[in-house]
Amino acid sequence: MPRLAYLISRYPSISHTFILREVRGLRSLGLEIETASINAPDRGPDALNEEEREEALRTFCVKRQPAFAILLAVSRAALRHPLGLLSAVALTFRLAGWDAKSWIRRVFYLLESIVVGDWMRRNSLDHLHVHFATPAATVALFVKRIFHLPFSLTVHGPDEFYEVGEYHLAEKIVEASFLCCIGSYCRSQLMKLSPVNEWSKLEIAPLGVDSDYSQGGTSAAAAGSTILCLGRLVPAKGQAILLQALALLRGRNRAASLVIAGDGPDRPRLEQLASDLALGESCRFIGAVDPAKVRTLMAESSLFVLPSFAEGIPVVLMEAMAMGVPCISTTVNGIPELIESGREGLLVPPSDAQALSAAIELLLDGSELRSAVTLAAREKIRLKYNLHDNVRRLAEVFTRRLQVELNQR
Repeated sequence: MPRLAYLISRYPSISHTFILREVRGLRSLGLEIETASINAPDRGPDALNEEEREEALRTFCVKRQPAFAILLAVSRAALRHPLGLLSAVALTFRLAGWDAKSWIRRVFYLLESIVVGDWMRRNSLDHLHVHFATPAATVALFVKRIFHLPFSLTVHGPDEFYEVGEYHLAEKIVEASFLCCIGSYCRSQLMKLSPVNEWSKLEIAPLGVDSDYSQGGTSAAAAGSTILCLGRLVPAKGQAILLQALALLRGRNRAASLVIAGDGPDRPRLEQLASDLALGESCRFIGAVDPAKVRTLMAESSLFVLPSFAEGIPVVLMEAMAMGVPCISTTVNGIPELIESGREGLLVPPSDAQALSAAIELLLDGSELRSAVTLAAREKIRLKYNLHDNVRRLAEVFTRRLQVELNQR
């Protein structure tokens, strides 16, 4: 079985805990996996939990390599793979076009690819797998050109689908050995960008949550009217609509409190909006939280709301569903694959604060509906989004696909 390298833009990362669980799950099934990260972890060692510290210690960090190591890697690539290096340089110019900023970014991707490919060669790693078809996947594209090492991708969306040219998604589909799609919507977007003869590369490989969530959950949400929203504070997550919905509830004299967990560039704007809407103590921003704290917050919440404008299939929704917290989200992208509205939760049109406030009120008032959607949601997670089962499914994809590569050498 070929030895596998995983490349992630930042690992470990508090927002990508599911990748850590996936990697460790695959290793437990016998796959040999080494990890590389373009950037250092998003927190210092003291803020990492034990598993994260273990992963950080064994992960090769590209941007932490000293200048002399980078120069050695470039020298080895020039001596051993001169034609591949020239091909990658030509690809850099083709992808960047005449835009100076774009060209500079891709030159850095080229240097990073030399460092990654050199690390793979020195450690006898045969195949490169990348989560997200964004810049780290562009690095993989260059690794293939220079070192002739095959690569594959796990595609999540939706960012890649909105910036197809910037992320060179069509080229990555053609060059990749195979692509793992987290759901049918994701696969459909890759089909839209590729000829039919490339579709056989597209595997459905859902994400999942581990049993800690279902074992720690209850069959009904916490009493009261506490709403939890957890995610990066960026415009695409739609938290501003949730603040407006909370204001509408308060205008109807409906008691409800909101906890917004997570951090990001949109936080000052959201805090100002909460102030403008006079939400006061009914809305709390608590910043980024680690996985253990996530479970505590969910256990204390009556509802989980994710009012996104764009999503793949959010793991955080899976976690809330597994814990027995009734969920409300929006009818965008891959979310309807996870939640059938009225059965496993409620979905509302994105950007509609009135519809969102009505859905919140409906679930807070409807104990029978809460119980029904909670039971159905937990069953959906058990059957389709169980991490143990889905990691086994992914391991089967790797075993089958990498064996084909081995046979073709």
